[in-house]
Formats: sequence, structure tokens, C-alpha cells
Amino acid sequence: MAQYDSIAARGSEYAVLARRVRDAGLLERRVGYYARLGGIALAALVAGWAVFVAVGDSWWQLAVGAVLAVLFTQFAFLGHDAGHRQIFRTRRANHLFGLIAGNLCIGVSVGWWTSNHNRHHAHPNTEGADPDIMGVLAHSGARAGAERSWRRWIFRHQAALFFPLLLLEGLSLHFASVRAVLRWPMRNRGWEAALLAAHAVGYLALVAAVLPPGKAVAFIAVNQGLFGLFMGCTFAPNHKGMAVLDGETTDFLRRQVLTSRNVRGGHLIDVAMGGLNYQIEHHLFPSMPRPNLRSVRPMVIEFCAEREVSYCETGLLESYSQALRHLHEVGRHAR
Repeated sequence: MAQYDSIAARGSEYAVLARRVRDAGLLERRVGYYARLGGIALAALVAGWAVFVAVGDSWWQLAVGAVLAVLFTQFAFLGHDAGHRQIFRTRRANHLFGLIAGNLCIGVSVGWWTSNHNRHHAHPNTEGADPDIMGVLAHSGARAGAERSWRRWIFRHQAALFFPLLLLEGLSLHFASVRAVLRWPMRNRGWEAALLAAHAVGYLALVAAVLPPGKAVAFIAVNQGLFGLFMGCTFAPNHKGMAVLDGETTDFLRRQVLTSRNVRGGHLIDVAMGGLNYQIEHHLFPSMPRPNLRSVRPMVIEFCAEREVSYCETGLLESYSQALRHLHEVGRHAR
């Protein structure tokens, strides 16, 4: 709990909330939950690839590729949770779990992801500091209006291009993972590289062994395209369209709450979004185990109401609508 004590020292309001949450036992690890979830996910992944082999040379493999893309996102969520140390108490155990879920099972480096994602958590929606808003899309009128390269055209049409661009997100994750392993001073670089290579070789060899070239290319395109789309559709509602900051002008509590959006829904939404539909709670307590986020939500809502801090929560479709309207308005500055 040391990280919360250090954060609490920077903001007395957050200290009060953190104490309530800690006293309620909601920061305790849920290893049994993750053991069950990981076992189910692994069994489903093995079954998915078994179906792939059984179906053989058929265009029905495109449907199999779509199902596998859904399963890949579940492993991405598990890698995400391991990166935040939600599963085990020690860094080593979480990192090992992340290497298996991320590097080996889906070909995404947990070392790269954790480093990049922690920067986002430290500076959510902050220009020049949050890597998630400094990519191919503009999130502020100032950035869209100042751009003079080829990206200006993308900024201008970014609302219309948003979902099509997500089809490339899977490839982007693989490319960024390989580049990081080759160039970054990464912890456990050898294991990161070996498991990424094992995934790539195993994936491509199995596809090539079962499908002829044309169908193999189609399968990979559908599988990786939908993987990226599903990942993007999970993360898009979280911050797009929320406040964009120009520096560290707010305290920790407001910085995390005002830049995040929750998505309403039942347990199906919880599974489909890997618990990230509780984005506000996740940002306030990043190492809180996923199943506890639903329980802490009422406490956070009550606390924000006491402090008159705006708490944003919408339905899934409305979250996309807000994000697209924001991208459209920002894009107008590039015209």
C-alpha cells in the first residue's frame, strides 16, 4: 500500500478516500479470481486454435479468426492487470504472468506496455506527457491547428477515420513491442524477445500449415484487424472527449476523475471491457484487483459528490458518440 500513502501525501482529499478504500479491504489481492479467469481464458484459447486446426482449409476460418481476436483481447486485459500488479504482491510474479499472457499468447510486450501505460496513468489527457493522446489523432484544437505535416489531413477527418484506423491497432501493438525490445533498455530483454519470437513463429507456422496462402492472408487480416478494433473500442470510451490538460494544474484526485469516463453496464460489459469500464476507479487505484472495481464505485461516486467533483458515467454507445463529437470538433481546427 506504500504507493497510495505516497500519493495521499500529495493531496489530503485523496488521502481520505484512499483510507476509506483501504479500510474496506478493497485493495487486497484476489489471486483465486485471476486463477479462475486465467484458466478459463487459456482453455478457450487452446479450444479456439483446436477448432482452427479441425476446420482446416475453409473460408469459415474467418469466423474462427474473429473469435480468436475476442480471446486475444482477454489476454491483453490480463497482461494489463499484471502490469499494474493487480494479481500478485510481487513485481516478479506479476511480470512473469504478464510475459505469458502478453508476449507469448498475443505477441504484445508487457515491458513496453507497462512503461507506456504508466506514463499515461501519471499524466492522463495531458498534452506533451500522455503518450495516448500524442499519436496519430489530435485531442486538442491547439495541436490540430499547429500541425503542418501530412497528419493535418488525418486530423481534419479524424472522426470519420477513427474506427477504420483501429483496424491497424493490432499491427501497431506488435510493431511497438518489437521496436521496444530491440531499442529500449528493457528489464528481462532476453525473455521478452524470446517469447515474442515464439508467438510470432508459432502463429505464422500454424496458419501456414493449415491454410493456403490466400486464405492465410485473409485469416491474419481479419484476426489482427478485429483484435485491434476490439482493443480500440475498449479503450476509446475511457478518456476521449474528456478534459485535456496543459500541465500539472490539478491535484491527483481531480486529474484522474475529470479526465476519465465510466461506462455503465452489467457483468457482460465488465467482461467485454476487462473491467476498464470502471475507468475512474481504475485510475484512482491502478493496482486494485479488477473484481473490486465494481464494489468501490459507489464509494467514489459518494466521495466525488461530497467534494463537488464531476463524475462522468455514460452508456457504451453514448461514450462513443461523445468521443467522436470531440474528435470532430478538434478536427475543425485543422481546416
